[in-house]
Amino acid sequence: MHLTHIRLLVTTFAECFRFYRDALGFKVRWGEEDGGYADFLAGNGAILALFDRRAMAEAVGTADLPQEAASQDRVALIIAADNLEASVARLREYGATIVTDPQDRPDWGIRTAHLRDPDGNLIELYVPLPEQT
Repeated sequence: MHLTHIRLLVTTFAECFRFYRDALGFKVRWGEEDGGYADFLAGNGAILALFDRRAMAEAVGTADLPQEAASQDRVALIIAADNLEASVARLREYGATIVTDPQDRPDWGIRTAHLRDPDGNLIELYVPLPEQT
């Protein structure tokens, strides 16, 4: 496995999009100001992603919690896995808290699983979905 990018979970997506694009000058790799998700080239091969916090909360089952609560995630580590199911099984053995079991997310183009590290930080493991022909 390897870390692919850092994702900030934001409540003001359009404003954050413009800040990272315009103020910091990061080049948009994918996404649009009104899209709810974007990847930026942040220099030296680093990728910074923005994602609407409400959408992430829905994906991991915390949408019923207050958006500004300390329990709402603000950052997620995104990690590409070679084999999603095997990785989840191995991490479960290490005591990781599994938040969502592996599931296809066709709108995202990936299959994901979400878990928390020992400190409660949100981690997303993913593999690309096979291309539909």
